Amino acid sequence: MGNILRCFKGEEDHDHYPYYRPTSGQPGNCDQAAAAPPPTHQQVPGSHGVAALALDLLNFESTSMVPEGLSQNVTSSRKAQVKWYRNILEAYKNTRPPPKTPAEAAQLVAAALSRIQRDDLEGVLAFYNLPIPSHPAASASSDHFPSSLPEGIQFVLNTLPVSNRCIGDGDGFTAYVDTTDPRESATVPLEVHELVIARTQARSDRDYQTADALLSTIGEAGYKIITISGEEILARKYRIRMRGIDAPELNMPYGKESQNALVKLIGGRSVTIYVYGQDQFGRYVGDIYCDNVFVQEQMLKCGHAHHFKTYDKRPEFAKWEREARDSNRGLWASQNPEKPWDWRREQRNGRQDAVLVY
Repeated sequence: MGNILRCFKGEEDHDHYPYYRPTSGQPGNCDQAAAAPPPTHQQVPGSHGVAALALDLLNFESTSMVPEGLSQNVTSSRKAQVKWYRNILEAYKNTRPPPKTPAEAAQLVAAALSRIQRDDLEGVLAFYNLPIPSHPAASASSDHFPSSLPEGIQFVLNTLPVSNRCIGDGDGFTAYVDTTDPRESATVPLEVHELVIARTQARSDRDYQTADALLSTIGEAGYKIITISGEEILARKYRIRMRGIDAPELNMPYGKESQNALVKLIGGRSVTIYVYGQDQFGRYVGDIYCDNVFVQEQMLKCGHAHHFKTYDKRPEFAKWEREARDSNRGLWASQNPEKPWDWRREQRNGRQDAVLVY
């Protein structure tokens, strides 16, 4: 598996990985080494830190098993732990060079597990005697990624990948959150669980008409079954309104361009949403981060949306809009683009006039 196999074959980092060597055949013979599953770090006396993590990732790739002792450090299910190790393994494979120090390994784990509960993340790091990063999700990608929850935030959502079809315009979209998330798991109604079980049974019986009807009922309850990498996931639906910006409506000039800009930023990706509350339409209003980029910042700086001054007084938002306007970016390429709130008011007044005429 790339970096990890090279380490354990002895091609690099002998000092970090002294424990696992092929016991028969020529040194570094992958066929001989693969004859038996690699050990976990708990089976190798003295392994800790970076070496322990590498051992367990090598074992996971071979067996899809997470370390037995991990459950003593975390509260989430074994199924959730398997997802964690899949994410860590993918991050490890994509890291060049592989982490050499405990701090580097801790940053890798924190980034790969940015969606899990803080207590569980700290439990995983403690399991490997790795330090806890000061800002596990922070990145140089944005100067405005919060290192702690700002005042007013009610809760945080970590979503599944956002479908392009669920992005309605440049400031709103529908997102889904895995119900194995600790925040969600305790709130799934019993009747939803029963519907899921009944659907599974109907599919097993090849009664697809009943299964489809049950799936529709699950949707009406605010949930959806999403298939990712061949695995069905029960997810909760959230309608999201991005805080502090207002993008042109689809029927307005630059409406489609604004929507497309948001698709490029978050389409097909998981996002983190810092939720401040709900609006009058039941949408959750929040700040959106994707790959550690502050999405509203990008929408404003590139001229894809207006600063919604009526509802958000943050000075940086005004600054970003001003920069885009002065540079004639995006919608500001037009001399005097119509504001979305004015356009909506005119639409409402037009409808009311039509009713009076009728």
